[in-house]
Amino acid sequence: FNGFSALFLPLVWHHCVSLQEMRESRHRQEQRIVEVDSGVRQDYESKLAQALQDLRKQHDEQIFLYKEELEQTFKAKLENAKMSSEINDKAMGAAREELQESRTRMESLGYQLAALQKQVSASEDRIRELEDILSAERDKHRRAVEAKEQEMTELRDRMNAQLSEYQELLDVKLALDMEINAYRKLLEGEEHRLKLSPTPSAQVTVSRISGSSSSRSSKRKRGEVEAADLSELAKGDEQLLVSEEAMASGAVTISPTDMDGNAVTLNNQSEQDQPLGNWRLKRQVDDGEEVIYKFSPKFVLKAGQSVTVWSADAGVAHSPPTDLLWKSQASWGTGSVIITFLTNVDGEEVARRSVTKTQVEVENGDGTEEEMAQKVIL
Repeated sequence: FNGFSALFLPLVWHHCVSLQEMRESRHRQEQRIVEVDSGVRQDYESKLAQALQDLRKQHDEQIFLYKEELEQTFKAKLENAKMSSEINDKAMGAAREELQESRTRMESLGYQLAALQKQVSASEDRIRELEDILSAERDKHRRAVEAKEQEMTELRDRMNAQLSEYQELLDVKLALDMEINAYRKLLEGEEHRLKLSPTPSAQVTVSRISGSSSSRSSKRKRGEVEAADLSELAKGDEQLLVSEEAMASGAVTISPTDMDGNAVTLNNQSEQDQPLGNWRLKRQVDDGEEVIYKFSPKFVLKAGQSVTVWSADAGVAHSPPTDLLWKSQASWGTGSVIITFLTNVDGEEVARRSVTKTQVEVENGDGTEEEMAQKVIL
């Protein structure tokens, strides 16, 4: 209706303006008619009537056209309004359905939220309970660890005291064995001088057992100290005492030292294969520089087997896995103090063997046997 009014009111206004113009025109014409004579008046009135009729006809046609245009516009607006109303009704229906679904979903989520809140509350209670249990277990474990550490400290102190005492006894035994050996050499010399039958010679060995507890690690190495073999080579009135000491923290040990410096032998004393990949076999002679042999990355020392690393001057062919030739090293070296040790890939020492040669003079004369033995021991 508003659209119809918007179109119709201008048309009415235009019609009123046209009537007003007609009245004014008529009034002017009437004034003119009064002025002219009667003969001309009739002719003029007929022309005026015809002009008015033409003007009325023209206005009627314009009004008809405006009316049709207004009706068409009104019908189009009405159709658009109906279509918009239908679209809005459908949208409102869909919105209502979506609103209803949202309400239903919100109610379901509310129930789920309440259930989850209950679960969270129960979980928090359980967590607090477990934290209390864990705290109690930690305290219990800490007290047990402290008790064990105290016990281990006491055992370590007791063991160290026993080892010190046993070491003192071994040192005394070593001194006595060396004294006996000196007397035996003196006796053999006397027998040789007097041309008596020689007494059976004996090799003096001193067994030494050492244990150590490292402050860096709670793991105690198995200190296996082999016997320190004492042998002697007589040269007139001089004797060469050779002491050899070895230890190992694992299954691989170093065989007795080759005094000529031709080779070093390793033994696997366990029942399992021992990988030696990238392990290093080192030797130091008389505080000199170390010579280092590095095993190949895939080398494995079989259970119960041994491997010998030969120097280039030894004249031995390369025959793995039992004989390895070190082509770039002429000799392992020899001297008064020879230290051979084996390290793993982490640089930790797993086996060691040391040899010490001592030149001792034995006096033949009027001195007592006790003085000679003392000099040998010193």
